[in-house]
Amino acid sequence: MSKINRDEFILVLDFGGQYKELIARAVRGLSVYSEIKPGDLSLDEIKGMNPAGIILTGGPKSVYLPGSPVCDPGLFSLGVPVLGICYGMHLMCHMLGGKVESGGAGEYGRVVVNADSPFTALMSHRDIVTRLPEGFVATARTASCIASCENAKRKLYAVQYHPESAHTEGGKEIIRRFLYGVCGVSGNYKIDDYVKSQTAEIRQKLGKNGVLLALSGGVDSSVCAGLLSKAVPNQLVCIFVDHGLMRLNEGDEIQRVFSGQKLRFIRVNAKERFLVKLKGVVEPEAKRKIIGEEFIRVFEEESARLGRIPFLAQGTIYPDIVESGGKYGSTIKSHHNVGGLPERLSFDGVIEPLSGLFKDEVRVIGKKLGLPSSLVNRQPFPGPGLAVRVMGAVTEEKLDILRKADAILREELDGVKRRPNQYFAVLTDTKSVGVKGDERTYNPVIAVRAVETDDFMTCEYARLSHKVLGRISSRITSEISGVSRVVYDITGKPPGTVEWE
Repeated sequence: MSKINRDEFILVLDFGGQYKELIARAVRGLSVYSEIKPGDLSLDEIKGMNPAGIILTGGPKSVYLPGSPVCDPGLFSLGVPVLGICYGMHLMCHMLGGKVESGGAGEYGRVVVNADSPFTALMSHRDIVTRLPEGFVATARTASCIASCENAKRKLYAVQYHPESAHTEGGKEIIRRFLYGVCGVSGNYKIDDYVKSQTAEIRQKLGKNGVLLALSGGVDSSVCAGLLSKAVPNQLVCIFVDHGLMRLNEGDEIQRVFSGQKLRFIRVNAKERFLVKLKGVVEPEAKRKIIGEEFIRVFEEESARLGRIPFLAQGTIYPDIVESGGKYGSTIKSHHNVGGLPERLSFDGVIEPLSGLFKDEVRVIGKKLGLPSSLVNRQPFPGPGLAVRVMGAVTEEKLDILRKADAILREELDGVKRRPNQYFAVLTDTKSVGVKGDERTYNPVIAVRAVETDDFMTCEYARLSHKVLGRISSRITSEISGVSRVVYDITGKPPGTVEWE
């Protein structure tokens, strides 16, 4: 565990819940440090950590079926406050003598919860608690289930809904009451503590050795560069691999920004080798694996050319790790710097100082490090670049079309009064009939994606005006000869993801 307020932290035990990272983030947002560990952590390990409180996450399984994940039953007798959420509620009730059964169709989405003051909460469950354990009382209900219960004497609390989600009214206050009212924390976690801790750990791990940073120019790798530069300023070499999959003029912009910084910046033009490797590849996970391995091979070559630099640094953040799969979770998509890494590396070690942080925390650190706002507030961009925004096989012709469409979209939305949190264009693998100059066309369809999110783990589509959408469509179809149709994606996450691949 990171050396941050070990005397006061919340242990989040994971059972494969899709919102587990939101729980940890919500706790940190309330000035209390949190860490996520596997749900089957031993009682001795839990005692050794001395948590101020424990939160049990949701999960996709049914507690009454063989093989479903369980926790050490002894944790309910430690005297440490426990909050069970969704599957965590089922697990608590099941292990303490209650009964959990299938609830039929279940509840999904926003549901009215009847408590002292009714409120709307996010539900995502099929199983329900049909009998409470001895000593527990129901504190809220919906039309279909017990929505919350507690055994206040034993400091055991459970909710069927998801207070960590922004879709639950008063969810933040519910978590605050558990932390401050039940666990008795003082709220002494500050992001500055993370910077100090990581700076010390980086210096200890590297000693006098050099470190090679994979610099994409995105928020994560840029902040990683700033943190490494602060910790070991004379040992850092930043390599920007221009794989030919960047947005319009982006490679030149990145070079302009970092060439003026106090660090060694090297640009490697590798477009041809990446396009050769990607030729004919359609499956998105295969694209990610290929690009991840090729990234590493370029770094290895540059390391050897520079006299072998023993350590590789990456701007991996916590959501990257979550979406690449965990002990009980499923792989949503392999990130090129997590699931895409080859098994054999020629480096002695990998440094990932941001791997315990969420995107908003990374931005805060970037500001504290004095990085320019143009970098700190940069639009998120996938490591594999436009390769995963071109559906199907990647070609230079397709990339050229997508670059132009994406540039138009960004020009139009960069200036709107209330910008979406993320927006980009996708070149689909669907072709559509059109008419240009009285002639029939049959061109790929461009999809426009714009989302509102405060955590980049869930999102809703941005409600752009028809006027703005019409202008975007008109410009793309008139300024790009190879496009005759534009569509707008109105899918949230879940069930979709922010990216298409």
